[in-house]
Amino acid sequence: GIVLVQFVTAVLIYISPIDLEDSASLLRLLLPLFFVALMVAFWFSSLSAHFKKDSEHKMKNQFAKEREELKVKAERAKTRVVKDAQKDIAREAKVTHAKANFKVGAAFAGVLGVGALFIFAQLVTAGLLTMTAAGGVIGGYYWRGKRIEKEKVPQLEIIDTKVIEK
Repeated sequence: GIVLVQFVTAVLIYISPIDLEDSASLLRLLLPLFFVALMVAFWFSSLSAHFKKDSEHKMKNQFAKEREELKVKAERAKTRVVKDAQKDIAREAKVTHAKANFKVGAAFAGVLGVGALFIFAQLVTAGLLTMTAAGGVIGGYYWRGKRIEKEKVPQLEIIDTKVIEK
């Protein structure tokens, strides 16, 4: 652009018959040069404005893409954390149920042992009553376990998460 202005200036000076001491001929030379310089200035201004707008648009798109990638990563991490928490809860529940089942089994064996002791000690009625009560308790426990197992959901649902795929 600047080279173009210099070239136009050189051509105008070369083709114009001017007398540098005459102000009218000097004005005839400077006026077109002024308008050429003004047009080039507007052209440069327009170029810089378009370049600025294009670079802003490019940066906005880049930032939007990065923001979207961060959202996707955050959602995936959130989903992973929720799944891990569900696995931990299920594992803890399994361990707790196993401990409870062992305790119930031990209590049942203890009651049966007491009932057998009563029978061997010639207290047949008390022994049979104790063993029957233990059988009823273990039957109720078994029935309750089956009912809970039937109502149990295979896996807890993930609530309030949304995964964005690329």
